[in-house]
Amino acid sequence: MLIKPLSLSAAHAGFATRRPALRHAAAAALHGASRLLPQLARLLAATPAQPRPGASAPVIEFHAEAGAPEGALYVDGQLVALLPGVSRL
Repeated sequence: MLIKPLSLSAAHAGFATRRPALRHAAAAALHGASRLLPQLARLLAATPAQPRPGASAPVIEFHAEAGAPEGALYVDGQLVALLPGVSRL
């Protein structure tokens, strides 16, 4: 496969002169995203909901002994992950 190298300045110059409307639309989209992303980040980082009253806290277990799957992580008795190479938490 033959690939022709293209310098960044050559690609940028052609894009800037031939497609100003596309460039402005891309800039507007990026500007809008830059305003929305911090709000989304705050929403995703919000404190998780508190457990229902009367609900018990989850039981977390980690096993790395001989005879058990190495690095087995259980939550409420259900295997949720295997952490290969991890011998303790």
